[in-house]
Amino acid sequence: MILTGPEIEKQLGEKIFIDPYDPQLLNPNSYNLRLHDELLVYESLELDMRKENPFRRYHIPEEGFVLRPNQLYLARTIERTETHGYVPMLEGRSSIARLGLFVHMSAGFGDVGFNGHWTLEMFAVHPIRVYAGVEVCQIFYHTLEGDIREYDSGKYQNNRDIQPSLLHRELEPDPQMGLFDE
Repeated sequence: MILTGPEIEKQLGEKIFIDPYDPQLLNPNSYNLRLHDELLVYESLELDMRKENPFRRYHIPEEGFVLRPNQLYLARTIERTETHGYVPMLEGRSSIARLGLFVHMSAGFGDVGFNGHWTLEMFAVHPIRVYAGVEVCQIFYHTLEGDIREYDSGKYQNNRDIQPSLLHRELEPDPQMGLFDE
């Protein structure tokens, strides 16, 4: 089941933490999160899953920043969230999608116990100007059944910045399995 807006607000400071919190961003069954003022863009058009891929950092000025088609942009939320006892989920807002901007294209499923800023994978269908501080996505919370083991991975937990992919840390070659032979 999904928590209602009033239940999200009731759980603040107990099992749900949103910093900063603004009651005007609370919806009937979600909470809007805002776009921070920085973006990351990978420098190469060909990315390698087994390597750390270099990227450039861009600042979103007051007059906005135009996202171009066929380019992945990584961003983050202004808000830091922490969740215990619920599964946090992230979705783009329909008003943003209707402008041709896909926000958080994949990996919207959070883990119980996650603490940090949400990294957003953004992709534009056509050129679109974005602005820092815009309500770009929404977080909602699912209840759990069964024993709870909280997320404790050091990979993305407690982040304070945009997180590029750290998949390369998982893909170390294993000579015994014969994987990743060149």
